Amino acid sequence: MYLPFYGLNAAPFAITPDPRFVFLSERHRDALAHLLYGIGQGGSGGFVQLTGEVGTGKTTLCRLLLEQLPENTRVALILNPRLSPVELLEAIGEELHLDLEGARGSLKALVDRLNQFLLAAYAQGLRVVLIIDEAQNLSIDALEQVRLLTNLETATQKLLQIILLGQPELRDMLAREDLRQLAQRITARFHLTPLSESETEAYLRHRLAVAGCARFPFTRLAVRRIHHHAQGVPRLINVIADRALMAGYVQEELQIGERTVDRAAREALVSPIRKVTPWLVALGILAIAALTGWWWQNGSVAPEAATTPLASPGTGKAEATPANNKPELLDTAGLHDLAAANGRESRLAWRRLLALWKLSSDQVNVPTAQRCTPQLASGIYCLRSSGSLGKLAKLDRPVLLHLTLPEGDAWAVLLGIGESQVRLWIGGERVNARRNALEDLWLGEFQVLWVGDPALSGVLRRGDVGPGVDALAQYLREQGMLRGADSGPWLFDDAMHTAVQRLQMAHGLIPDGIAGPETLLAAQSRVRTGPHLRRLD
Repeated sequence: MYLPFYGLNAAPFAITPDPRFVFLSERHRDALAHLLYGIGQGGSGGFVQLTGEVGTGKTTLCRLLLEQLPENTRVALILNPRLSPVELLEAIGEELHLDLEGARGSLKALVDRLNQFLLAAYAQGLRVVLIIDEAQNLSIDALEQVRLLTNLETATQKLLQIILLGQPELRDMLAREDLRQLAQRITARFHLTPLSESETEAYLRHRLAVAGCARFPFTRLAVRRIHHHAQGVPRLINVIADRALMAGYVQEELQIGERTVDRAAREALVSPIRKVTPWLVALGILAIAALTGWWWQNGSVAPEAATTPLASPGTGKAEATPANNKPELLDTAGLHDLAAANGRESRLAWRRLLALWKLSSDQVNVPTAQRCTPQLASGIYCLRSSGSLGKLAKLDRPVLLHLTLPEGDAWAVLLGIGESQVRLWIGGERVNARRNALEDLWLGEFQVLWVGDPALSGVLRRGDVGPGVDALAQYLREQGMLRGADSGPWLFDDAMHTAVQRLQMAHGLIPDGIAGPETLLAAQSRVRTGPHLRRLD
């Protein structure tokens, strides 16, 4: 109904995978490249694994992959893997149009028929690919049967390339000890992460443009709220945006604001109401009574005796703060007012960040640091990037946040993070704010400063040798991601490439296996020296 009102000629946010509306973010392009590489010469007949949360675009990538396969490729696509080993082989045979007469029900006969087909295809110069979607639903027996299919080979080449698409549970399955043989045969891995806020806006604009929209109907704050509610998941973005357009049409809003988006999200993503059983009520009453009794017995403890340590990032020591003197949590309005009044000067925030690392202006020139060049001095690095609060929690270092206010830019230093709150330094004041309040004013841009290993600079990649590779190897070994000798020299080989990918996936980075500044910072995140983020909640 809202199409004419917004000048659209098609529904822009239908959840069906219409190829006209396909939007490939950088990580989607990387994932597609991994799949194509795995099928090509890089795969060498092993497994290719693509995982991602529900709604992140795995099926869309699968469709794009099928469109880009060479003409000499034959594909068996299994969409429902809840099958026994025999049923799975029968389904593969049916997809490849094999004659299964007399072979159904027999594992040996089915494998023989498949092997005959693969040898004939190899002789004709054809490549055969098996794609299993929702692979986390495969039984252990079926997974083992899939592994055995990779034993079909000639003296020089595997005859079958296998691609496993699945939710994150697939990674957990393949980490099992009894599936290590299969895990060792995975030659290309990629985990598809949700869209960033900037990518969410690009996604919205792309789909609306394809649908014929001449004027973008969402305000800047509305885009932020869509990203916040959907957490960057494309399918949820579609659901919320579609509901928001409908609500905007009903209220005759040509420009949809954040309040309309919030209402749309509450309607579209409503959680089921859980019934409270009588025994749960009784249990709650008993818990309250017990806590009340404890309070009366212990409430007279002197404030200085009941303290909660607050990390002092510059020294690694703790400040004592009375446990009953909890700081007030700022909401969006309060954080905005504070940032607008005190956070406009970036030099102050940078000086605070330098002080946390016990660095002076003699060691690092503040104006130079503002430009955040990769190496400010020997062993002193700076990185400008973007991401989510979850990503910053994994980096575990204080960072400079670029806040975007209606009045202009503001700056804050992130000192601590929890599930529902953050600790910030703004213009000389240390405050606690609600986590979603910060997300309302922060588009994801941050700058991080750290003092690290002088050898870990620049970019390290496969084939490199030298002090940087040796230092990286030691950090990877300390985190249990790389095995080998205690000392170098090391070569940045396939094993280190895979270890770097594991590190990147653990920190929410693009797992390209190349150790750039962000990956080198992640490698040193567990180093105890220097300031770390305070864990709240």
